[in-house]
Amino acid sequence: MYGRVTGVTLVGIQGHPVVVEASVGRGLPALCLTGLPGASVQDARERVRPAVESAGLEWPLRRVVVNLSPVDLRKDGPGLDLPIALSVLAASGAFPKEKLDRFAFAGELSLEGTLMPTPGILAVALSAWHAGLAGVVVPRANAPEAALVEGLEVIGANTLAEVVAFLRGSAESGPVVVTESERADPPAGADLAEVRGQAQARRALEVAAAGGHNVLMVGSPGAGKTMLARRLPTILPSLSREEALEVTQMHSVAGVLGEAALVKARPFRAPHHTVSPAGLLGGGSGLPRPGEVSLAHHGVLFLDEVAEFRRDALEGLRQPLEDGRVVVTRAAGSIAFPARFTLVAAANPCPCGFEGDPRRPCRCLPARAQAYRQKLSGPLVDRIDIRLTVPRLSPSELLGESDGEASPSVRARVEESRERQRRRYAGTGVTCNARVAGPRARREARLDAAAEDLLTRAVERYELTGRGFDRVLKVSRTIADLAGAEAVGVAHLAEALSYRPASDAELVRVG
Repeated sequence: MYGRVTGVTLVGIQGHPVVVEASVGRGLPALCLTGLPGASVQDARERVRPAVESAGLEWPLRRVVVNLSPVDLRKDGPGLDLPIALSVLAASGAFPKEKLDRFAFAGELSLEGTLMPTPGILAVALSAWHAGLAGVVVPRANAPEAALVEGLEVIGANTLAEVVAFLRGSAESGPVVVTESERADPPAGADLAEVRGQAQARRALEVAAAGGHNVLMVGSPGAGKTMLARRLPTILPSLSREEALEVTQMHSVAGVLGEAALVKARPFRAPHHTVSPAGLLGGGSGLPRPGEVSLAHHGVLFLDEVAEFRRDALEGLRQPLEDGRVVVTRAAGSIAFPARFTLVAAANPCPCGFEGDPRRPCRCLPARAQAYRQKLSGPLVDRIDIRLTVPRLSPSELLGESDGEASPSVRARVEESRERQRRRYAGTGVTCNARVAGPRARREARLDAAAEDLLTRAVERYELTGRGFDRVLKVSRTIADLAGAEAVGVAHLAEALSYRPASDAELVRVG
């Protein structure tokens, strides 16, 4: 007796179709899994039989062999519970097999036969759509997520018994469709108008949002670095539907999607400085999982007290900052996770936090302060476009009313600037200045004569590397876009240069 069902396994954030075959034959009662199953799939041997019996169905008291094909692909995750159970039931003749070839099945089973919410269902639905299947059968809690894939029939079920009833043609449940009204809008967040003073920092955040540039803020404790960073998402452009699907798929695979069917707000991730390299960059034992840099994809990654992070974790940021992805390599192979985010890092100028502060003296020994500053390597800092000092607020700024511009009006200018960039880079896959390759950035800068003269003098003074040179041009191009200028002028270039210290040795001085 033979049964065949289509399931999906996750490799990174991508779903791969798996043919789940079951053969019920002679021998002592046992369930044998073959085809390179991972630990969580091997555990399904103990979950599936109680789930089938709890659903009021009969488990064959014979030797059952389940093969997962292709056999050279490692299968992991709980989503194969349902297809394994259905393949055995199909081999036992528990229901007709006509619908099995049209649908992919995914879902974790509890011992009482309930279909539990399962990570990665959006990736499962996308895989089924690409494979040309008519639809998917998934846990009802995940059905709105799967229904985001247009043109795919989605069946949501609460129990294994409901799935069997659907396959027998006796179920009343039909496809689950998500309407726009069911997709909750992102909650109202903080507003940039709440920030008091810090005119330069506010302007720097606007430039960063307009061009997708990375930011490093240095200042005394309580100067407002965290407050500023948390307001950057409020001025970023809205997610496109394609970007929203990418973010939703990432969060779904990581199991942090929550109740929202579609993520509509740009992610903001702020890991603690004790995070491990695997937690920050992705990986871990067993099936590699996306890290914080990938969960911040199309959003903001905020590293508060960045000098306190582990050196190996920080150095691992070089690849995603440069390439927009993280490649996790293990003995079984390599997995690439997308990680195109805006980095906002905040640091104190020294261990006590008050070096250069006009009101409180620094208590750090010079050698200790120097060692603290050197925790940020030159190659990493060179990948940060905007570096600025956040000074302590004056008494008048603390006691007075905030007169800063609100986030919606700033976001409007950012949207206009991004639209200019989208038109400029149409057809290249680039959406903002920060993502442009160096050679094209030099062509698109379009410096006027006076700006070229200033740049010539600045190269030596600011000790610009080749990467630093390109990044200055990209920031100046963004400033020109905010101003609606076709060419980069002296004022635009001068502002871009003001966001870089004369030398990296001065990077963490409050001054």
